[in-house]
Amino acid sequence: MGSWSLEYSIDVDEDNSVIHVKIHGQWKIDTAKRYHEDFKHDMEPLFGRPWAKLVDLTNWKTSRDEVTGVIGRHMAWSKANNIGLSIYIIDNPSTFRQLNEMFVKGGTKSLSHTFRTTAEAKKFLKENWLDKPR
Repeated sequence: MGSWSLEYSIDVDEDNSVIHVKIHGQWKIDTAKRYHEDFKHDMEPLFGRPWAKLVDLTNWKTSRDEVTGVIGRHMAWSKANNIGLSIYIIDNPSTFRQLNEMFVKGGTKSLSHTFRTTAEAKKFLKENWLDKPR
């Protein structure tokens, strides 16, 4: 189960309570709002229990300023709905700055972790989520 568009894909691993996301391109506000709604729909099988997300931002471009607020609210919603761990793969200094603004707006800095490579991110996910009892 999952959503796919030119701007993002969302895949839910129900067995491990992990949502895998890939973000592409430069987003406008409509894309961010659509993403949030698709995300809420796709994560329904995990609703009510702790879950983690692994987000690949290596193909994401710095987005318009209004997107920061929408995704900040998405992160706050995630925090209010049992997210236990949030991992981001990001290798662009400009998008890293914008991502940190989203963490602040969403109040998720303490549970968000950034890595430059997929291997580092997956290792962290395994050690801090997949290998831990919930």
